[in-house]
Amino acid sequence: MSMMPMLPSHRLQVRRAMLLGAVATLFAASCAAQTPAQSPAQPAARTAAHTAAHTEATDLPVSAPESVGFSAARLENLHAILQQAVDQKQIAGIVTILARHGKVVDYRTYGQRDMATAAPMTRDAIFRDYSMTKPVTAVAMMILYEQGKWLPSDPIAKYIPEFAHLKVFAGVDASGTMKLVEPEHPPTMGELMTHTAGFTYGLFGNTPVDALYRQADVLHSASLQQMIEKVAKLPLLYQPGKGWTYSISMDIQGYIIEKLSGESLPDFYQHHIFQPLGMRDAGFFVPPAKRSRFVTRYQSDAHGQLSAFPTVNGISTDYAEQPAMPSGGGGMVSTAADYYRFTEMLRQHGSLNGAHVLAPASVTLMSSNHLAPQLLTGQFGIGYQTMRPGFGYGYNCAVVFDPPTAGLPEGKGTFFWDGAAGTWFWVDPTNDIVFIGMIQRMLGPDSPNLEYRSRSAVYGALVDPAK
Repeated sequence: MSMMPMLPSHRLQVRRAMLLGAVATLFAASCAAQTPAQSPAQPAARTAAHTAAHTEATDLPVSAPESVGFSAARLENLHAILQQAVDQKQIAGIVTILARHGKVVDYRTYGQRDMATAAPMTRDAIFRDYSMTKPVTAVAMMILYEQGKWLPSDPIAKYIPEFAHLKVFAGVDASGTMKLVEPEHPPTMGELMTHTAGFTYGLFGNTPVDALYRQADVLHSASLQQMIEKVAKLPLLYQPGKGWTYSISMDIQGYIIEKLSGESLPDFYQHHIFQPLGMRDAGFFVPPAKRSRFVTRYQSDAHGQLSAFPTVNGISTDYAEQPAMPSGGGGMVSTAADYYRFTEMLRQHGSLNGAHVLAPASVTLMSSNHLAPQLLTGQFGIGYQTMRPGFGYGYNCAVVFDPPTAGLPEGKGTFFWDGAAGTWFWVDPTNDIVFIGMIQRMLGPDSPNLEYRSRSAVYGALVDPAK
């Protein structure tokens, strides 16, 4: 099975960051292939009503940190960490939101949206969420779960008949021929939701199965249906439930959402999540009127300097059209305020401002650890995340179910995920905290670990947790 070798912690994180950057770069290329880059049109003049609605969407009211137990003075540690990353040109720009008990107490911008034009970072900046799409896909799946359309114990093939005859990779023989065996049990929907069904991305290992995924060019499929047809011809990487591999599982979920709902994936998100929650800029592409707010995406060049992906007058040219293969694993864009509304709904057990997206029981099911102890050994993981004692995985998100054992400061039951361009979030139900961090620098071996450094600073500033 595909797994990361047992390396010292630093080397392990570096290698995973490099691999995660590689998959994001390939995914970005697949978006470009599906929707050819176009020179974005300059936005037309906005009406006063549009401007007012947009301001309302991004300018969240901010309360005093002390009103919910934070120290404003100690939050300066968080500001210093983020500002230093900008000053040292490790990151071009950042937007962060910190909230407790539903009150936003820290909402800041740092640096620039585009370094070449010196355009400042703004609260209404639009970011590529990449894998932070995955928890949104989980919510979409849980909406269908509440409608009785699937169960975790169901075989995936019940909804994707093309998967009825999947085989499992069992090594190679003396001649180098791949050996395939029958699955011990058909991979289930619950395993699909937890990266344990046996699928892969094809980029995180050097097994023959990874090679087949690369040869099939799965992420460059012309449609979700074509993607399914490709994956149906490939073997599982390991026996279902016997491993954890970051995979195309959430893109498969996207296909299932379309099939069970009768809507396209972007339409289902729009009708059942984005509109009810007031996520006004969230979607799978950035229309011409919003292109000027689209953040330039950076990567580290051969000299360790930030290098921008193609832009026109400082405006990124990707995500120009609705994609032919919308990705439930990494296709979303949003503002920080959009994603805050999504996470605030989860903090409030499925509801926000009278919109009931999920029932509390569904949020609990999604955000609970579903990995068996034998998978929590430090052997499996991706990027900065390592499955280990106290640290597991729910439905499309990581879960800290025993913080001291996991070596983390947050409260029990904290769930979260991140994206390949450095975005991150967490929801801490014990301390009633939500945090959003948005940047656009592809992860690599020299990326600053703002995700976990921000955690240390935030919890270091929570001086009165009982408040």
